[in-house]
Amino acid sequence: MTIIEAARRGVALEEFRIVALKEDVDVSFIIRGVASGRIVIPKNVARDHVDPIGIGEGLRAKVNANVGSSMDFSDVNVEVEKAKLAVKYGADTIMDLSTSDQMDEVRRAIIKNINTPIGTVPIYEAAHMALRRYGSIVHMTIDDVMKAIELHAKDGVDFMTIHAGVTKEAVDFLKNHPRVAGIVSRGGAIIAAWMIHNERENPLLEHYDLILDLAREYDFAISLGDGLRPGCQADANDVAQITELLTVSKLVKRTRAKSVQVIVEGPGHMPINQIEHHIKQAKILTDHAPLYTLGPIVTDIAPGYDHITLAIGGALAVAAGVDYLCAVYPSEHLGIPLPEDVKHGIIASRIAAHAGDIVRLGEKALKWDLELSKARAALNWKTQFKLAIDPETAMKIHSRVPSKSGACSVCGEYCVYLILSRFLGQKVNQRSFTGSCYYMS
Repeated sequence: MTIIEAARRGVALEEFRIVALKEDVDVSFIIRGVASGRIVIPKNVARDHVDPIGIGEGLRAKVNANVGSSMDFSDVNVEVEKAKLAVKYGADTIMDLSTSDQMDEVRRAIIKNINTPIGTVPIYEAAHMALRRYGSIVHMTIDDVMKAIELHAKDGVDFMTIHAGVTKEAVDFLKNHPRVAGIVSRGGAIIAAWMIHNERENPLLEHYDLILDLAREYDFAISLGDGLRPGCQADANDVAQITELLTVSKLVKRTRAKSVQVIVEGPGHMPINQIEHHIKQAKILTDHAPLYTLGPIVTDIAPGYDHITLAIGGALAVAAGVDYLCAVYPSEHLGIPLPEDVKHGIIASRIAAHAGDIVRLGEKALKWDLELSKARAALNWKTQFKLAIDPETAMKIHSRVPSKSGACSVCGEYCVYLILSRFLGQKVNQRSFTGSCYYMS
């Protein structure tokens, strides 16, 4: 019995109870959401040490962290370190995007050391095997693909990106109507190259039922990859992207019919004024399946700062209905992320997710802001640091230039809260003071 089958039968699995407790909702809400496909709980039956999380409507927006080795940089220990750091700073899931000769070792080490749900992109493994065996990824066979998926499933991967929505029709359109940035999805490019060389339809689409059989057997969730997502502002919402979305909408129905959980991946680079419409359109077309976006990244001019372009677009996207953000690091478009990049990317994505949650969840999300604001008004630094999304950085900045007033060093004795405490009777936390203040005398 898969997770979605249990929900349809009204069985209150332990995973449902855990997620309900985390989200402060009734178990019946989780059961209804999973049964309808609007909530997904990724958990492979081969893993017994995963900490369940829920992704979907009515729940806190989640953040994924990408890690993984490449042919230019491969170190199993570093990838595990990055995964642990991501979890420390609040990542809800980890995706291993390794493409090196050590990809199996990296994946297994992450699964062993991390308790959050783990995702992968098995087409990378299949392409890598084809390159080693046949000399080119375009000679990859469906057997190579299925072996890669089964290998990841047996290792315990909880959700897998499957680029089944990239059709020959869409790729042929791009050949005749070139984009500015082309195909920027690695999985999408692999599939497109294979189709062009072999003059055949996407093997992931042609053999999708075989993939569903494996997904059902191991109960891993399918994340329908956005292989034709826009890679720059100029390519957003073009025919190829919408064509893929329409194909994905049909695959969502097929996936749910097989009692397999499914997530839909979205853009991508996109101007601010197009985000809300696109997100709402995607939600309607996919029957409100959990939507997972890489951004949207709202400008192309910020290499080195794309965690910020993600935060801007991500907040708008979550407010419009996105359930799941993929963190973008300062190293995006420049090089493989190192641990310090991971921290900055996760924090930025969590800020975006929470800002969007204030819109989608209302007072439930605002409780955090309210408690921190009360502590700020009371100059209660201990509570402020405890509630800060990154306590270490907050404390470090506050301590750089100490203030004798008990406030921060921007205003010192002229802190508005110290002034107001005298003339309006507004209480401040005198125990946090490091010195005297004439406004209190």
